[in-house]
Amino acid sequence: MRAPRPERSYAATADGLIHYAEQGRGAPVLLLHQTPRSWDEYRDVLPLLGARYRAIAMDTPGFGASDPPSGQWSIETFASGVLALCDALGLDRVALVGHHTGGVVATEVAARAPGRVSALVLSGVPYVDAERRAKVAARPPIDDVVPRPDGSHLRGLWDNRRSYYPDDRPDLLNRLVRDALNVLDRVEEGHRAVNAYAMEDRIGLVRAPALVMCGELDDFSRPDMAALAERLPGAATELLPGTGVPSADHRPDLFAAAVLRFLDRVL
Repeated sequence: MRAPRPERSYAATADGLIHYAEQGRGAPVLLLHQTPRSWDEYRDVLPLLGARYRAIAMDTPGFGASDPPSGQWSIETFASGVLALCDALGLDRVALVGHHTGGVVATEVAARAPGRVSALVLSGVPYVDAERRAKVAARPPIDDVVPRPDGSHLRGLWDNRRSYYPDDRPDLLNRLVRDALNVLDRVEEGHRAVNAYAMEDRIGLVRAPALVMCGELDDFSRPDMAALAERLPGAATELLPGTGVPSADHRPDLFAAAVLRFLDRVL
């Protein structure tokens, strides 16, 4: 028998419509995706978490089917969208699970509204301080491409991420490129927002129990695991074997199992 599909809907907020998908009942767990993905990153995680919790995967404002935020895109702006969705859904207290950019957004939400975050899971999240900001400033863009009449920019989107994805799973890259095309004119802004965020000034305000996890093949964020956990007193850590940057959709079984073990312990 096929598992039921998640329910999808929109929440009206002061800053526009926010699209989300949800599955299951119980304590709410809100999932935040990486740049330039959408709720689809958690398509196969939702039913696994939904077996024990009310699992909700939102499209960050500006991504997926959510309205773009007004003004400059920033981690703080994205965090406001998360809290706006929580208000619209009547979620006074929620566990947050964030992957890459989503984890940076989750950190800001937990710092800004500590009383509303029951638990925090940071997956593949870089520790963004002045040293990292300076280092990243010299790197080429991650996803940015220039649209061209011959469509070669589509291959550019694929090639920019190819080294981070397993060779035997082109379907995962298809899903990323589809989401990237939806936000092509601003595809790099989520990354820029991460690199502009003063995490070192905010992470000390987090009070929720935390899990820092990462795919063992995620060379982008794995080196920061220890620094991140060190700044979250009492944080648990977990390495997911055989997966990397796309751990949430590449190995949803490992991803969901790690989240469930942690949430079952702290909630």
